[in-house]
Amino acid sequence: MSKSYDAIIIGAGVIGACTAFEMAKKGWKTLSIDKLPESGYGSTSGSCAIIRTYYSALETCALAYEGWHYWKNWNEYMGVQDDHGMIEYKETGCLVIKTPHNHSLTKVCATMDEIGCPYEDIPTSDIKKYLPIADTQQFEPARRPEDPEFGLPTGPAVEGAVFFPRGGYVNDPKLSAHNAQRAAEAHGAEFLFKTEVSEILKQSGRISGVKLSDGTEINAPVVINVAGPHSSRINEMAGVCHDMRMSTRALRHEVAHVPSPEGFDFEKEGMVYSDSDIHTYCRPETGNNILIGSEDPACDEKEWVDDPDNYDENFSEQWKVLVMRMAQRFPELGIPSKTKGVVALYDVTEDWMPIYDKSSLPGFYMAVGTSGNQYKNAPVAGKMMTAIVEACENGHDHDTTPLQFHLENIDKSISLGVFSRNREINQNSSFSVIG
Repeated sequence: MSKSYDAIIIGAGVIGACTAFEMAKKGWKTLSIDKLPESGYGSTSGSCAIIRTYYSALETCALAYEGWHYWKNWNEYMGVQDDHGMIEYKETGCLVIKTPHNHSLTKVCATMDEIGCPYEDIPTSDIKKYLPIADTQQFEPARRPEDPEFGLPTGPAVEGAVFFPRGGYVNDPKLSAHNAQRAAEAHGAEFLFKTEVSEILKQSGRISGVKLSDGTEINAPVVINVAGPHSSRINEMAGVCHDMRMSTRALRHEVAHVPSPEGFDFEKEGMVYSDSDIHTYCRPETGNNILIGSEDPACDEKEWVDDPDNYDENFSEQWKVLVMRMAQRFPELGIPSKTKGVVALYDVTEDWMPIYDKSSLPGFYMAVGTSGNQYKNAPVAGKMMTAIVEACENGHDHDTTPLQFHLENIDKSISLGVFSRNREINQNSSFSVIG
């Protein structure tokens, strides 16, 4: 391959594909390279694809609410019909339990007021109106099943909840990346799969392209790292890790797929549910099933993965722990003898907030540390990365004067400095998948 491009994007998950789409719309000639067989094949396909507006920081809440508008009008945003079909966004709303861990959601609700996102305060007595199967006893702190106090109430009831009507989930996360690929290709973007980058090429102190594992060199003055759990390896290739305060690591996680409690149709009547009293979240799934994930309590040991190409993809005891914790809230939830769900990798930073930034190497950019909680922000992330690249390539010093980015749907501007590779750890973070 002897072609040259304006930009090479490493990674074709949903954020990488949306970045290609947004850059192609602005006239950039892009090539997306992914070592996997198809777009969305990696971490994206393992996502629960939850669309929600609540985070720990103003800027991430604003991104998420802005992103909701794109998911709500996905076909219009894409502007093409995919030969594989189009995703469906299911607007179920999101019910979140108030706990000391999330400051009784007072900060989140104040942020919702600031960005104009609606919510409803739900007293404890009304939680069953939203989820009739819920037991409202308090169980915090989260425990392991081997703890003799596991499952024993620690208080008569949780504080209450907040319902966010603008939220839900995408039925097929992998397909969403393919939709974005097709939309990008309609504007001239190219994609190359089953292809591995082996070297980041430099010339005269800046990016000049990439070398592939077969020795092929492809020229481009801009390279964007959107490699998910492989992002740290790409950053090491580029030699940019030494001046980054924030780093990324791959974290193994499991999601359980179980039938809804008998007599309740969770697929039709359930919703996205987040509960830091039991440190577990869930959402409806096709066939009247429930997807259950962890909110990363302190009692669970984190499984960091050094080699993202070589990790245990089998379910562990953690699968059963997830289901048992959710069964505290939904007492009629069965615990199947056969495991089903997803084992995948997150790509996370120290504070679980993403890095959307330039690097110390001119022409090298990063959209990393995004796994676990940034799926919902993919359309906005693509726009932000395009804005950062265009500004920096035109001489803007993003480190000294962070770019201000306008969120057109909610008519609010935010500083992209909060996503800097050199930021201080955000102490307002949940330090979990909640972000």
